[in-house]
Amino acid sequence: MRLPKCLVATCMAGWLLGCLPLAARQLRPGFDPGEYEQLLRISAHHADTPWTHVIVPRPDDCRLVYRSPVTGLMNRWDLWLQHEQTGIISIRGTVAKAESWLENFYAGMIPSRGELHLNDSTIFHYKLAQDSNAYVHAGWTLGLASMAPDIVAKIKEYYAKGIRGFIIIGHSQGGAIAFLLRSYLQYINDPAFPKDIVFKTYCSAAPKPGNQYYAYDFDYITRGGWGFRIVSTRDWVPETPFSLQTTSDFTAVNPFKDVRKRTRKQKLMARLAINYMYGRLNRASRRASRRMQRILGKLAYKQVHKTIPGYTRPDFVNSHHYIPAGSPIILYPGQGYDEKFPYDGKNVFVHHMFPPYVYLLKQQYRID
Repeated sequence: MRLPKCLVATCMAGWLLGCLPLAARQLRPGFDPGEYEQLLRISAHHADTPWTHVIVPRPDDCRLVYRSPVTGLMNRWDLWLQHEQTGIISIRGTVAKAESWLENFYAGMIPSRGELHLNDSTIFHYKLAQDSNAYVHAGWTLGLASMAPDIVAKIKEYYAKGIRGFIIIGHSQGGAIAFLLRSYLQYINDPAFPKDIVFKTYCSAAPKPGNQYYAYDFDYITRGGWGFRIVSTRDWVPETPFSLQTTSDFTAVNPFKDVRKRTRKQKLMARLAINYMYGRLNRASRRASRRMQRILGKLAYKQVHKTIPGYTRPDFVNSHHYIPAGSPIILYPGQGYDEKFPYDGKNVFVHHMFPPYVYLLKQQYRID
């Protein structure tokens, strides 16, 4: 007896679903506004960041199972369970401490793979991208280094309890570190780390974590709807850090990387004119880039070293070209927004806090 085609299709779909890893059944790709709203509630329950002193409903069907100690430059993270099936790694943002702000301003770029000497007995080995031209933010990589071993240990612990899907969420500085954490877990050099975990990442109100090649890599490993940056167009924090592109940041085949080589067949006067203009523009941008590297890298390191005496200065790279990463989710203020969240010239974080992000999310996606 032949089964009806519709019944065969239904059975086949059920069989395929059963063959998928448990995590794939729990987490779905794509931006989910309801999911993001719940994650904002979780982020707000760090409770002691400057912008979370608001009454926030507890996230639905979630419970806090672990809160880490404070490490590095005032870094901390939480682990929540949702429906007892999905782990949520919530990374705290900047707190009202000088050390926490120093982590943001410690913006010299370092290679996306290497090692950080945190003290005489602790070396953090990391890989955050495949491309050797990928560079990342020194301060947030240091923040990652202070938390990563603990995060990995907890992932293994809850994997043994049956958790196969994890969401990574961070707001502001927490969002910047969330980028790097996702990259770290992608390339972790640990044979005991489970390979069948599904990760989904929401980087909320996050600054730029690295250069163009790092952004390419992050977007590639999270392709298909697994990595997002959520940005309000009124929020200035995602515009940071300062960024400057020079010819050193171009790919090797870019004809503007060395115009002099490209003009050798030009007539003398044309070659002189082009080289003169190119030289003036190139020298000015390189000089500005070196200044940023010196102030936000080498000088900032001296302040970091006072807080973490055993930390050895990393090898900074000759670049300061910061680029956003992640699939963009743009929250665009509509009519009535500026009346609800007015800027008075002093409240510089008015558009960066949780309430305006929740307001815009509900306004644009019409969720309750």
